[in-house]
Amino acid sequence: MLIVVCIKQVPDTTQVQIDPVTNTLVREGIPFIVNPYDTHALEAALQLKDRYGFRVAAISMGPPNAEATLRKALSLGVDEAILLSDRVFGGADTLSTSNVLTRAITLLNEQEEVGLVLCGKQTIDGDTAQVGPGIATRLGYTQLTLVDNIEQLDLLRKRVRVRRKLEGRHEIVESPFPAMITVVRELNRPRYPTVPMRLTSHEAEIKVWNNEVLKLDVNTIGLKGSPTWVSRIFSPEREKGEIVGDGLHDPEGTANLLIDKLLSKDLLAL
Repeated sequence: MLIVVCIKQVPDTTQVQIDPVTNTLVREGIPFIVNPYDTHALEAALQLKDRYGFRVAAISMGPPNAEATLRKALSLGVDEAILLSDRVFGGADTLSTSNVLTRAITLLNEQEEVGLVLCGKQTIDGDTAQVGPGIATRLGYTQLTLVDNIEQLDLLRKRVRVRRKLEGRHEIVESPFPAMITVVRELNRPRYPTVPMRLTSHEAEIKVWNNEVLKLDVNTIGLKGSPTWVSRIFSPEREKGEIVGDGLHDPEGTANLLIDKLLSKDLLAL
């Protein structure tokens, strides 16, 4: 049985720049890393491999240089790596991205039964948390989101039980295979690659699937298949703060000054 992990190459910076013409990410001169949440999904898949003997496949959609992301996955112990790369995939929003990833998982399932699909809960460059659920919806898989503990796998019954981290509480959920799991950082601590595995990963094959392999309608992928797009990304301008009074030596006077300030700005009601 196969576990598929979806990973993404993301910019290692907060200063993301967008091309004003295409409204797509400018990649030149920006360092890239594996999306941090996806590293926890990778670790979860590898722990299940160690315990139950699953095979693990990592897939990533991106330009040719996203191969580095997949080589890192191979150095950690992934069995198979597939790069989904084609110019027609470029400029994709979460909808068209999930279309491409769904098709790749479907093809993998034709080769070997897919039991679980794992993703990070979201990416740090988009923060939408939509791709995992989008894949689950298109595949018809049960979706288990915000998972911070995979409690039990029953391979005979083909069921998985997880704990979901919700606001102020946890929820225990059990689901049949196949299932989509999105994970949070509290799930585990990602391992480091060994030197031999790192060296081996440089020689390992990374399959590249373009749209000739996936055979998707070009109107459902890339910019053409994206009903949403980013028009602008910017850091908000902030006014310089003001220090009021001397709270250390005159706390009462400082408190009165602060109250007067808030009243003058109509931010405090008496």
